[in-house]
Amino acid sequence: QGQLVESGGGLAQAGGSLRLSCTTSGIVFSIYDMGWYRQPPGKQRELVTAITSGGSTNYADSVKGRIIISRHNSKNTVYLQMNSLKPEDTAVYYCKARRGPIASGSGSWGQGTQVTVSS
Repeated sequence: QGQLVESGGGLAQAGGSLRLSCTTSGIVFSIYDMGWYRQPPGKQRELVTAITSGGSTNYADSVKGRIIISRHNSKNTVYLQMNSLKPEDTAVYYCKARRGPIASGSGSWGQGTQVTVSS
Protein backbone atom coordinates (compact mmCIF):
# COMPACT_ATOMS: atom_id res chain seq x y z
CA GLN A 1 0.00 0.00 0.00
CA GLY A 2 2.81 2.37 0.73
CA GLN A 3 2.98 5.42 2.91
CA LEU A 4 2.22 8.99 1.87
CA VAL A 5 3.14 12.01 3.96
CA GLU A 6 1.88 15.49 3.08
CA SER A 7 3.58 18.67 4.20
CA GLY A 8 3.58 22.37 3.43
CA GLY A 9 0.15 23.35 4.61
CA GLY A 10 -0.48 26.32 6.83
CA LEU A 11 -2.04 29.75 6.98
CA ALA A 12 -1.89 32.05 3.98
CA GLN A 13 -3.53 35.29 2.99
CA ALA A 14 -5.82 35.58 0.01
CA GLY A 15 -3.75 36.14 -3.08
CA GLY A 16 -0.79 34.34 -1.58
CA SER A 17 0.87 31.05 -2.43
CA LEU A 18 1.62 27.73 -0.81
CA ARG A 19 3.45 24.66 -2.01
CA LEU A 20 2.37 21.29 -0.73
CA SER A 21 4.50 18.18 -0.95
CA CYS A 22 3.57 14.52 -0.70
CA THR A 23 6.45 12.16 -0.22
CA THR A 24 5.86 8.46 -0.69
CA SER A 25 7.57 5.30 0.41
CA GLY A 26 6.95 1.62 -0.09
CA ILE A 27 5.65 1.99 -3.65
CA VAL A 28 7.27 2.19 -7.05
CA PHE A 29 6.37 5.84 -7.31
CA SER A 30 7.10 6.23 -10.99
CA ILE A 31 4.35 3.84 -12.08
CA TYR A 32 1.63 5.35 -9.90
CA ASP A 33 -0.86 8.02 -10.82
CA MET A 34 -0.99 10.68 -8.12
CA GLY A 35 -3.74 13.02 -7.09
CA TRP A 36 -4.52 15.83 -4.70
CA TYR A 37 -7.92 15.94 -3.05
CA ARG A 38 -9.30 18.44 -0.60
CA GLN A 39 -12.06 18.44 1.97
CA PRO A 40 -13.41 21.85 2.96
CA PRO A 41 -15.05 22.18 6.38
CA GLY A 42 -18.41 20.45 6.39
CA LYS A 43 -18.10 19.30 2.80
CA GLN A 44 -17.19 16.16 0.92
CA ARG A 45 -13.72 15.35 -0.27
CA GLU A 46 -13.17 16.42 -3.88
CA LEU A 47 -10.52 15.79 -6.49
CA VAL A 48 -8.49 18.91 -7.19
CA THR A 49 -5.88 17.68 -9.62
CA ALA A 50 -4.10 14.56 -10.78
CA ILE A 51 -0.98 13.58 -12.66
CA THR A 52 -0.49 10.27 -14.39
CA SER A 53 2.64 8.18 -14.28
CA GLY A 54 3.37 9.57 -17.72
CA GLY A 55 3.02 13.17 -16.60
CA SER A 56 -0.40 14.04 -18.00
CA THR A 57 -2.35 16.38 -15.77
CA ASN A 58 -5.90 17.45 -15.19
CA TYR A 59 -7.47 20.07 -12.94
CA ALA A 60 -10.82 20.85 -11.44
CA ASP A 61 -12.38 23.92 -13.03
CA SER A 62 -12.28 25.74 -9.69
CA VAL A 63 -8.48 25.71 -9.60
CA LYS A 64 -7.48 25.89 -13.26
CA GLY A 65 -4.88 28.57 -13.83
CA ARG A 66 -4.04 28.84 -10.12
CA ILE A 67 -2.72 25.43 -9.21
CA ILE A 68 0.03 23.29 -10.71
CA ILE A 69 0.69 19.65 -9.95
CA SER A 70 4.10 18.20 -10.63
CA ARG A 71 6.05 15.11 -9.73
CA HIS A 72 9.70 14.31 -9.11
CA ASN A 73 10.11 10.60 -9.58
CA SER A 74 13.63 10.41 -8.21
CA LYS A 75 12.39 12.00 -4.98
CA ASN A 76 9.18 9.91 -4.85
CA THR A 77 7.32 13.17 -4.35
CA VAL A 78 4.37 14.96 -5.87
CA TYR A 79 3.91 18.69 -5.43
CA LEU A 80 0.97 21.07 -5.46
CA GLN A 81 1.84 24.68 -6.16
CA MET A 82 -1.09 26.87 -5.21
CA ASN A 83 -1.14 30.50 -6.29
CA SER A 84 -3.69 33.29 -6.06
CA LEU A 85 -5.20 31.57 -3.06
CA LYS A 86 -8.81 32.22 -2.16
CA PRO A 87 -10.63 31.72 1.13
CA GLU A 88 -12.61 28.94 -0.55
CA ASP A 89 -9.36 27.00 -0.96
CA THR A 90 -9.44 26.43 2.79
CA ALA A 91 -9.52 22.68 3.32
CA VAL A 92 -7.58 19.66 4.41
CA TYR A 93 -5.53 18.55 1.42
CA TYR A 94 -4.83 14.87 0.87
CA CYS A 95 -2.67 13.10 -1.66
CA LYS A 96 -3.56 9.76 -3.14
CA ALA A 97 -1.58 7.17 -5.04
CA ARG A 98 -3.12 4.65 -7.35
CA ARG A 99 -2.12 2.29 -10.13
CA GLY A 100 -4.36 3.60 -12.86
CA PRO A 101 -6.82 6.51 -13.07
CA ILE A 102 -6.78 8.28 -9.73
CA ALA A 103 -10.52 8.63 -9.32
CA SER A 104 -11.45 5.17 -10.52
CA GLY A 105 -11.06 3.21 -7.32
CA SER A 106 -9.25 2.72 -4.07
CA GLY A 107 -5.71 3.81 -3.46
CA SER A 108 -3.28 4.83 -0.78
CA TRP A 109 -3.86 8.08 1.10
CA GLY A 110 -1.84 10.45 3.16
CA GLN A 111 -2.99 11.84 6.49
CA GLY A 112 -3.75 15.27 5.09
CA THR A 113 -2.41 18.76 5.63
CA GLN A 114 -4.50 21.77 6.59
CA VAL A 115 -4.57 24.83 4.37
CA THR A 116 -6.29 27.92 5.70
CA VAL A 117 -6.66 31.03 3.57
CA SER A 118 -7.66 34.24 5.27
CA SER A 119 -9.43 37.07 3.47
